[in-house]
Amino acid sequence: MPTIEIGSIQWPAIAQATIIVVTAMVVLLTDLFLPDQENDAALASNALDRLGARLIPNEKDWLAWLSLAGIVGATILGIRQWPLVVGGANRQPIFGFSNMVVVDFFTLEMNFVFLVVAAIVVLMAPRYLAARAIARGEFYALILFATSGLMLMASGLDLIIIFLGLEVLSIPLYILASFLRPHLDSEESGLKYFLLGAFATGFLLYGIALTYGATGTTNLSEMRQVMLSQSQGGTQLSQNLMLIAGLGLLLVGLGFKIAMAPFHQWTPDVYEGSPTPVTAFMVAGTKAGGFAALIRVLLIGFAVAAPLWMPLIAGLSVITMTIGNVGALLQRNVKRMLAYSSIAHAGYILIAVAAQSVGSAVLYLAIYALMNLGAFACIIAFSQGSTRERVNIEDYAGLAARRPFLAAALSLFLLSLAGFPPLAGFFAKFAVFTAGVQAGLTWLVVVGVLNSVVSVFYYARIIVQMYMREPDVEPVGQLSLLTGVGLTLALIGVLVLGLFPTPILNLM
Repeated sequence: MPTIEIGSIQWPAIAQATIIVVTAMVVLLTDLFLPDQENDAALASNALDRLGARLIPNEKDWLAWLSLAGIVGATILGIRQWPLVVGGANRQPIFGFSNMVVVDFFTLEMNFVFLVVAAIVVLMAPRYLAARAIARGEFYALILFATSGLMLMASGLDLIIIFLGLEVLSIPLYILASFLRPHLDSEESGLKYFLLGAFATGFLLYGIALTYGATGTTNLSEMRQVMLSQSQGGTQLSQNLMLIAGLGLLLVGLGFKIAMAPFHQWTPDVYEGSPTPVTAFMVAGTKAGGFAALIRVLLIGFAVAAPLWMPLIAGLSVITMTIGNVGALLQRNVKRMLAYSSIAHAGYILIAVAAQSVGSAVLYLAIYALMNLGAFACIIAFSQGSTRERVNIEDYAGLAARRPFLAAALSLFLLSLAGFPPLAGFFAKFAVFTAGVQAGLTWLVVVGVLNSVVSVFYYARIIVQMYMREPDVEPVGQLSLLTGVGLTLALIGVLVLGLFPTPILNLM
């Protein structure tokens, strides 16, 4: 019987994801001992108790704080790993699990983005969940499990690890999309996401199988070496039909997660029906994770085959950004509009992928996440104190008169999404378009600029409603403390990265 050799296991390679998973398990166990009861600040006997009741209005909110503690712990660990893998003569990536997982500059960057997304979503969730009588502890655990899946996708140096990360991400999201039960819209979005997600996963698995058949490995670094040897040996990669078919199926599977046309049809319905914090997580986190995996696959595994996939990615970029912007023009529902907007932004990021510019893609993903998280935090804040969620554009009429700070914040987020200077969205698009021009894709950049001009109309439409229409008679509640903290963090990020982009651009 042959001896099975198990390679060295480097736990630091998955340390951040491990902290998040352990925190999720602790949250689940802690939820068993927490009653579902309100803490009334009016009944508090002293100022300290009143502050505690304001920070934790519901006993289930302890789980939000516990989740934030785990996120902070994983962030601190990432900061400690930074000098070990970035810069210097003795610095090198951390590999683990027989080189299937790697912690490098790209991994740490993306993990930081994922942790920020998870933290802001956890901050905006408690009051939203309590107002709709769905303050269940498993919400936070599912968010943490999904975040660990994102981390695996970013650190995966093997197609098997990327697939595992995708599933760890997807299964919690199927549940979270239908978390607003018994509302039929939420249950429908969860079912649609599950069915289409399972279908896309099948394409991804077939792509992995065909790629393995063409190269004899699922490790991305080894795949690149095999293709390089074949190319140097005189074999034309364009004639390897199994390899081309595998690449195409991989693009279908990952294209579903990043909402790339023509695999975007699920996005508006799922985003509209899901709870708003879940929609924010999918818009910001899931897209970032999908692009992290796509960048690993194309720029490492299929780097030698770049002449084959670059024209395809460029063409898909044009289709994606055009369909997204045209679709957004036709929407009267804000969540559906932002869903189509996310499709358009996927097209912009594909310009960076086609130009093989990892730095500009990561910068865009980070800024894009902050802009959308802030916009969804404003949507949640506007709905607090209301009998229904404000998701129609007409619902925002005159809100600037009632909530000037929220209206100003939402206006800044929308203008940043449109690419107005000096906000962060402008510099994100500037970095992506510059990378496209330097790669000789000027025509693609021109299409991107034209699409950006089109997007101004539907973003400005909400601003016009808030500032130039008469307010309705429905009252608007007070902004909760945690939602306000999440919104402020996103706003500071958009303003700081817009006014002082040079340090970030130099880092990229």
